[in-house]
Amino acid sequence: MTLTDIANQLSKRFGDAITESLPEDKHPRVHTTASHWREVAAFLAHDPDLAFDWLGCVTAVDYVGEDQLCAVYDLYSTKHKTWFAVKVYVDRADAHIPSVMDIWPAANWHEREAYDLMGIVFDDHADLRRILLPEDWQGYPLRKDYVFPHAYHGIPGTYETDWKQWAKYPK
Repeated sequence: MTLTDIANQLSKRFGDAITESLPEDKHPRVHTTASHWREVAAFLAHDPDLAFDWLGCVTAVDYVGEDQLCAVYDLYSTKHKTWFAVKVYVDRADAHIPSVMDIWPAANWHEREAYDLMGIVFDDHADLRRILLPEDWQGYPLRKDYVFPHAYHGIPGTYETDWKQWAKYPK
């Protein structure tokens, strides 16, 4: 099955739930919304013609200009030796995507990282909590409008363009 066949099968099955189809792109994929993601994910994993049984990565992207966040699921079929991706879009102000850790167990850690650094809430995740930052960290540092704190519990923050703050420290 070609990448175009995969995209066509998804478009045929899910209709308008597939908002864009880019099988010939350097990163072959389809786009969908959070409300359709669980159904699309289950189909990708369980349909024998597709059999995307391995989740390689979940990447979070901030489209601040469009006021959206996106989770990119890079999937692999060990049966068909094929990579394919799905981008799931949500509003930045209400960033909720259903968890798929029951479909692909690797989503457990990947979704926690996207939550921690970008603020996407993965509904029904069994253990959604920060994974890289302390529990009391404020904000989501990979969002494009994030303002890095000058200090955290008295520890100075670093700024590549603000070297004046380091003048008080001995070399």
